[in-house]
Amino acid sequence: MGPLNGVRVVELASGAPCAFAATLLADLGADVVRIDRPGAAASAPADPLGRSRRSVTADLKNPDGIRQVRALVDRADVLLEGLRPGACERLGLGPESFADSNPRLVYARVSGWGQSGPWAQRSGHDISFLALAGALHSDADAAGSPSPPSTYLSTFAGGGLLQVLGVLAALHERSRSGRGQVVDAAMVDGAALLEVMVRQWRENPGNVTVTDAPFYTTYACQDGGHVAVGAIEPRFYDALCAQLDLDPADLPDRAEQANWPALRGRIAEAFRTRPRDHWAKVFADRDACVVPVLTPGEAAEHPALRERATFTEVAGRPQPSPAPRFSRTPPPAPRPAPAPGADTDAAPQDWKREDRPRSA
Repeated sequence: MGPLNGVRVVELASGAPCAFAATLLADLGADVVRIDRPGAAASAPADPLGRSRRSVTADLKNPDGIRQVRALVDRADVLLEGLRPGACERLGLGPESFADSNPRLVYARVSGWGQSGPWAQRSGHDISFLALAGALHSDADAAGSPSPPSTYLSTFAGGGLLQVLGVLAALHERSRSGRGQVVDAAMVDGAALLEVMVRQWRENPGNVTVTDAPFYTTYACQDGGHVAVGAIEPRFYDALCAQLDLDPADLPDRAEQANWPALRGRIAEAFRTRPRDHWAKVFADRDACVVPVLTPGEAAEHPALRERATFTEVAGRPQPSPAPRFSRTPPPAPRPAPAPGADTDAAPQDWKREDRPRSA
């Protein structure tokens, strides 16, 4: 049933951060009902940002639609919203509008720049929040040109995941006080939070940070595939050199950053002599922090990830399994994303029942 069984969540359909937060809560067993607008395009059944919840359509430009949403929120534990700051207040769905009807409500918001301040209404994307928070600087390539990471860090880790953390903390506090509160998660705040460790490392001379070093980067192989090397510690570096048939004594001293371009060249030359899968086999049983760079499809089939069931199948497509794992209350298997409005009649009636388990 999952550790969040009995927690009722209303999700106002919006962007990826809020949808990700809803997915995480649904994965852990919460009963999530998404509010879609009439005529909303259907998500693919295998869309991981739409899985494991129900869908109710409501016209938020119509008073009847607002009343419909309010009736659900009044019976909810959590409201998730990721609209532009002030939009919910203009609709009559802001936090204050539920202060009397549902004082236990955890009202969780996620935005780019926060709910207040001079940039609250400013537009932005993942790269914008990373850049302004200082997080993009840590991903400079060898030439010193900042490049965005392949995953949307501030959107998912700094946005949706931070929103979920706030929800869980607020639910825990509510179990003592009996009162809900507003959770304000901003992607720029989350990006700054993710960067704090790297920033502190950079303040100490000699520390290695992201993609600075030839022993913490990726290398191309003979067939165009790549391997990822994270051989920071001396024992991992020695194992790396041994499998590449390189003698550390004959290589440029890795402790001197001035030697890094030359050292990078020597390691790159060695990896280019064989295809990616050759190196994957060579390092499979060596503790050198060297692994192949896999495609998402290959990742789902990797023996280590298959054994752990890191991926699961939803509507015929591989998706990440719910995480983390729980010993007594394992999360339910993910369900395909619903069609917009599929539960417009059933979900409100279901929530009116008094025999359903409720959260503390």
